[in-house]
Amino acid sequence: MDAKLASYGIDNYRYGAMQLAQTTLRSEIGKIELDRTFEERSIINARVVAAVDEAASPWGVKVLRYEIKDIIPPATVRDALEKQMRAERERRATVAQSEGDRQARINVSEGHMQEMINISQADKQRQINEAEGKAREIELIAAATANGIETIGRSIRGEGGMQAVNLRVAEQYVREFGNLAKQGNTLILPANLSEVGSLVASAMAIVRETRDVQPEKPQ
Repeated sequence: MDAKLASYGIDNYRYGAMQLAQTTLRSEIGKIELDRTFEERSIINARVVAAVDEAASPWGVKVLRYEIKDIIPPATVRDALEKQMRAERERRATVAQSEGDRQARINVSEGHMQEMINISQADKQRQINEAEGKAREIELIAAATANGIETIGRSIRGEGGMQAVNLRVAEQYVREFGNLAKQGNTLILPANLSEVGSLVASAMAIVRETRDVQPEKPQ
């Protein structure tokens, strides 16, 4: 502090600094919203210090610090501020709840969609597996049938094959005839039972023709 300027530059530098600080404080608070004054208290302090220090320089006074201890607005302003803050809190709560509901619905729909995708893929794979299984089954049955026919053909062409076929055909005929008799059905018998032998003979002729047919050799 410059004692000469403080004594002759102003009558009462303390009072002058206080008045200037109050005026500057009102001006700075009027520039911002009331609910932000508590958050920007340090900024307001710095602006008051700068303004008072500049104005008090001709007085020989150096302002180093200014501190706002408390801000007490009028009751009407406090009520309005509380209502505003309450409304803001309710608005944020409503927004948060709606956002939570929206996200919950999204999660549920995504879960259902993923479930349907999984079910569809599982059903598709099941159908593929069943189709492959049926195709493999058909291949095996066809191969077994072909092998069986080939084996029977070799047996017929071999020694004693025809006698075995004759016996097998006769046994099958007698067995089926006996089954019809057991079931109590009405039987239509040929007038001449000797025709049974002719039927067997006809069947054997077909077998002989099949045996005599030789498979074509590849060219």
